[in-house]
Amino acid sequence: MQTPSKFLGIPENFSEHGGQVDLMIDVVHYFMIALGAGWTVFFLICLFLFNNKRNKKAQYHGVTNHISTHLEIGVVIIEAVLLIGLALPLWKERTDTFDRVQAEEPVRARVIGYQFAWNYHYPGADGKFGRIDRRLVNNVGDPCIDPNDPNGWDDFTSSVLKLPVDRPAILSITSTDVIHNYAIVPMRIQQDAIPGKDIPMWFKPIKKMETFVVCAQLCGEGHANMSGVMEIIPQTSYDKWEEGQSKEALENNKPKKNTVALK
Repeated sequence: MQTPSKFLGIPENFSEHGGQVDLMIDVVHYFMIALGAGWTVFFLICLFLFNNKRNKKAQYHGVTNHISTHLEIGVVIIEAVLLIGLALPLWKERTDTFDRVQAEEPVRARVIGYQFAWNYHYPGADGKFGRIDRRLVNNVGDPCIDPNDPNGWDDFTSSVLKLPVDRPAILSITSTDVIHNYAIVPMRIQQDAIPGKDIPMWFKPIKKMETFVVCAQLCGEGHANMSGVMEIIPQTSYDKWEEGQSKEALENNKPKKNTVALK
């Protein structure tokens, strides 16, 4: 069935919660179509009944029945149903389930926005992010990892967001310059990237895919080109990729022990 959201070109849903978002979009569009058709019919009726040929003399008494009042009450009731039945449950699912998601061993990554691209910071094989010191920033998109924290020695960065399928993901969204907005349309989710703040955003991919991520907040002259790539891959492929990246980072970041030659 060709629903309004599909007719308007919204991409296929690839997240666990995305069906609720699509349902709300479709119901709102059906409601707006009904309102638009109703007002169009009302307008045409008015043109016919109250044209100059049929009404030589103006009438100043206005509406003498309560049809318009009943219609307005009906619109309010429908809007209340949309709010209470769809919007609030979706909002609750997006906010009150954070503790549950954290208990499901989610994949974690930091998303760092900068003019005009995205950088991704992963915690490495130990699952622990290194200490973040924003004073250590050397360039845009810098994850600002404290080199003296052992938890950060196996942390690594990537220009592509890779996540495993059928496993929850928590992304911490931030920025090193201006406010951006990290939007993944096929996942039906987005979050502002604000300098100095790490704001969590969570979802569960349900299908393998490769897609673009975009900035949905005007952030400068290169805003239109601020896009990135996200890949949803099998868990085994993700584990192999993470292990390789983490091992390479550990070799590069772990301090080398000084050796003394024996005479």
